[in-house]
Amino acid sequence: MAMEAREIERLIRAAFPTAQIEIRDLAGDGNHYAATVIAEEFRGLTRVRQHQLVYAALQGKMDGPAGELHALALTTKPA
Repeated sequence: MAMEAREIERLIRAAFPTAQIEIRDLAGDGNHYAATVIAEEFRGLTRVRQHQLVYAALQGKMDGPAGELHALALTTKPA
């Protein structure tokens, strides 16, 4: 089942309310996205930890049995 870009943004925004978020559908299929997330909460964190926080915000949508989101290329940085 495909996932809409606005749903990805909604989940990320719930975890990072003041973040700048850009979501791009890479293949036009609702399964392959790229996201850029710029958030003050990332300050002082490694890139790996920043990505872990974004994946946690997706509440299992990537790795769950439903497989709603197949691929998400992440770019993160502090605001």
